[in-house]
Amino acid sequence: MTLVLKLDAEHPQLEVIEQAASIIRNGGLVAFPTETVYGLGADAMNKQAVQRIFEAKGRPADNPLIVHVCDRAMLDLVADQVSARAEALIAAFWPGPLTLVLKRRHLVAKSVSAGLSTVAVRMPRSQSALELIRRAATPIAAPSANRSGRPSPTTAAHVARDLDGRIDMILDGGGTNIGIESTVLDLTSEPPVILRPGWVTREQLMDAIGQVELAEAGEELKRSPGTRHKHYSPRARVLLVELNSSASIHQICSDLLKEGPVGFIGHTRVAIDNSVFSAIVLKDRAEDYARSIYSALRELDERGASVIVVEGISDQGEGAAVMDRLRRAASEAQ
Repeated sequence: MTLVLKLDAEHPQLEVIEQAASIIRNGGLVAFPTETVYGLGADAMNKQAVQRIFEAKGRPADNPLIVHVCDRAMLDLVADQVSARAEALIAAFWPGPLTLVLKRRHLVAKSVSAGLSTVAVRMPRSQSALELIRRAATPIAAPSANRSGRPSPTTAAHVARDLDGRIDMILDGGGTNIGIESTVLDLTSEPPVILRPGWVTREQLMDAIGQVELAEAGEELKRSPGTRHKHYSPRARVLLVELNSSASIHQICSDLLKEGPVGFIGHTRVAIDNSVFSAIVLKDRAEDYARSIYSALRELDERGASVIVVEGISDQGEGAAVMDRLRRAASEAQ
């Protein structure tokens, strides 16, 4: 079984973090909380340790990882040619949920970047994550701490369900604050391109550095994790009802109940009295969806839903990140 240690996210116990840092330094795997989701960390400079991440997650080798650093000086171990535009973004958004794609330095394990010449880097806001990186004294490669393709983990319990026995330690810092992965911005393109929307919005980025585009082509998306392979999906089939859909959610759920157990996640209250119907009602706000959506998908899976109906929200601002994840998780949409 994987060792699970409790951690006060606001006031991290140094002896616990030092134990985790020792595992990282010795080539092991540690799951730890960030402000976005739980990450599965290994020494980014150790190719054998990085390979263990791919094996533990069942992650495709062509899906790059994000490298986490604790300060500006550590970035120079990972990335080359850090531009003035990158410095402006670092000053504005680090530590925080923004990942920058930069030129990779040769010391970083090639598998971190799936063989590409670029590397995705961020500095997390979580104090326990920063202290773990500082004490490990190495950049930490850390994708989400789940089995590949599953909803990302926002609690230590989610990590344990997916990875117990596959990794060395889980640092339990409670629930994550944001619940949606970081924005990924490619600064090796001109103009810069958002490869994955996240909690730092396009509008915020443009305020800081000017024009920013949204990626569309597959070649661009190769430089970011979480963009090309199926992601964020529960075992149940997911039906997404877009905000502008004319379909009746009540009717959709009623019809699907003729086929088997149904789960519903959304901001509309659906009055259906049926023992195999489960509903999780959220507020119609990006913040509430982001914080709850992965946990809700997992919960309805555990309740035995064969299909989960998800009500969409506006994809403006932070809602773009939420809807990106829901569209990737969905089997179909209306």
